[in-house]
Amino acid sequence: MGKNQHVVKTDDGWGVRGEGNSRLTSEHRTKSAAENAARQIAKNQHSELVIHGRDGKIQDKDSFGNDPCPPKDRKH
Repeated sequence: MGKNQHVVKTDDGWGVRGEGNSRLTSEHRTKSAAENAARQIAKNQHSELVIHGRDGKIQDKDSFGNDPCPPKDRKH
């Protein structure tokens, strides 16, 4: 299982950052583009996608790993 991927607000737009990393993996002009990039990385690494809002608070999560106790969420 790889590092969880976080979508975060930056000065110039939105970025993708691996959990525990100080540097961004990638930078994007829109939040949607950052989410798509982070989702692909999380799928490839079988990790979790964590989406933050402008204020830094977590807005949403999505798991792509082998979760032994998956939530009953039917969103995706």
